[in-house]
Amino acid sequence: MRTTKRFFLYVAISLLWFAVATWGRGLPSASPQSVGLGSQRLDRITALMEQHVEQARLAGAVALVARRGKTGYLQCIGMQDREAKVKMEPDTIFRIASMSKPITSVAVLMLYEEGHFQLKDPVARFIPEFKNPTVLVTEPSDDNDAKAGDVVPARRAITIRHLLTHTSGLTYHWDQRVGAQYKEAGITHGLLQDDDRLGDDMKKLARIPLVHQPGEAWTYGLSVDVLGRLVEVVSQMSFDEFLRRRIFEPLGMNDTCFYLPEDKVARLAAAYAPDGNGGLKRLGKDVLGEGAMTYTATYPYEGPRKYYSGGGGLCSTVLDYARFAQMLLNGGELDGVRLLSRKTVELMTTDHVGDLNEGSGFGLGVSVRRTLSESGEIGSVGTFGWGGFWYTTFFVDPQEQMVGVCMGQLYPSGGATLNAHFSALARQALVD
Repeated sequence: MRTTKRFFLYVAISLLWFAVATWGRGLPSASPQSVGLGSQRLDRITALMEQHVEQARLAGAVALVARRGKTGYLQCIGMQDREAKVKMEPDTIFRIASMSKPITSVAVLMLYEEGHFQLKDPVARFIPEFKNPTVLVTEPSDDNDAKAGDVVPARRAITIRHLLTHTSGLTYHWDQRVGAQYKEAGITHGLLQDDDRLGDDMKKLARIPLVHQPGEAWTYGLSVDVLGRLVEVVSQMSFDEFLRRRIFEPLGMNDTCFYLPEDKVARLAAAYAPDGNGGLKRLGKDVLGEGAMTYTATYPYEGPRKYYSGGGGLCSTVLDYARFAQMLLNGGELDGVRLLSRKTVELMTTDHVGDLNEGSGFGLGVSVRRTLSESGEIGSVGTFGWGGFWYTTFFVDPQEQMVGVCMGQLYPSGGATLNAHFSALARQALVD
């Protein structure tokens, strides 16, 4: 009897230790076969990663495929830092850029569920500077005799839903119509050191004309930075604090943040670019880019650490992001922590833009696959996900109960094709 009690005590202590040791360290692991994945087929992902490293298209990458809530594939190939000879690891930290957007959207939807607003509400109710927006006319208009280049009043207010779906008329600095105005006004985008706070830049942004009437086109842009400011106003917390307290800590995303503490900088993957001679060059402290769209590689750890870009500022790991993606796949819950109701996740991952975005649906912060023929690639209707500036991507396939996350650190992508193939390579590994 005493031996039996000791055995069960040992098992209990072991399970407790395992839970503590793995909390915030991704999803539970399982053999590929136990979750319906073929090991040899998964090796095709590894082979492509190795090819990219051998051919100097990527310094390295980390890829994860999970199914039915368990990680069936996790590979780290190449170098986190080629010059320092530091290998890629499961806990390597990456600049995830626009993969910040789905996280910001979840933050907004959490406040929506609490009754603070409806998605059809004008954002000016919370950020008054967006009252009475104007629109830059890009083509002659028959209804008001406006000429291209004129600025006219918007026909409707910018709503929270417009921001979530990128139909607000806001854009990014690369847009030749207003990008120069963004830069001249001192508006940033999250990939560059900046002394302003989120609220400061939103006041400036509201004074610049939109590039189309709200709700009448799909234009990728700073809409999600505005949503970050919305979260601040409604919650009465900094956006950084809200994400940490309401999303990252509850989900155990311990390595996800805007700016890295000193003890984590060594785990940040170096960023690279094609060198023009078939190789890679490491990006240093220089300000890069051309025209109004400039960026650096050092913003996560050097600079004023004041601007919390909901559209592009976060850093994370493959393990952390897999937990976030699995929460969405589970209908808003993970390990007993519920952030959203399943009906809200359903709304988030439903196409809201229709013909406004040719080639892909778009929900509230994520792309949505509407039909198989539209993409022309293997997959499932209803798959959602997004990617980031620095060569990161993820997808969630509810039909197959599958999550995929793949991260490198490269811009521009040059000859790299890993992210373009990743989703299909994960799906072809299904064997059940």
